[in-house]
Amino acid sequence: MERSVRDHVPSLTALLTVASLALVFGAVLGAIPETVLPRASDGVLDAIPHVNAAVSTVAIATILLGVRAIRRGNVRRHRALMVASVGLFGAFLVLYLYRIVVRGTAEFPGPEAVYQYVYLPTLAVHILLAIVCIPLVYYVLLLAVTRPVSEIYETRHRTVGRVAASLWLISFFLGNVVYALLYAVY
Repeated sequence: MERSVRDHVPSLTALLTVASLALVFGAVLGAIPETVLPRASDGVLDAIPHVNAAVSTVAIATILLGVRAIRRGNVRRHRALMVASVGLFGAFLVLYLYRIVVRGTAEFPGPEAVYQYVYLPTLAVHILLAIVCIPLVYYVLLLAVTRPVSEIYETRHRTVGRVAASLWLISFFLGNVVYALLYAVY
């Protein structure tokens, strides 16, 4: 199985990306019925954005620490931190999509000018980078899990990983800006 995955990293990256984006857009556009999920209490639903902001902040830290680890040559620590980053992103996404399916998207409560000139552009860049990151993260993850460390250096893992980590960091940071605008500032 690992050999099969190893030989088809680009194809599997594309497949996982399409499936992930279909799930995200299905949730955001209301294609996933609320009735297929158990209903959490309003307290739990209200807590999800705050939990996700914390998860995003921890993910920023794990990505930065993972980059630092690999720059110092500590492959084992790098791997652990980047796997933790992927796990945090997965937890964030599950909670976010659950809340979207059950409750819908949050409306911006602030002034129209801030909505148009700050909130929407920040949200748009955050979403765009999150979408762009999906195939990049899958690609480097699949390269990493299907090869011994000695062979990873012969792949595009390092090059794509640098781009993925940079865009992922910006996306997580902008997500926290969106959170602050929705739940702290206004």
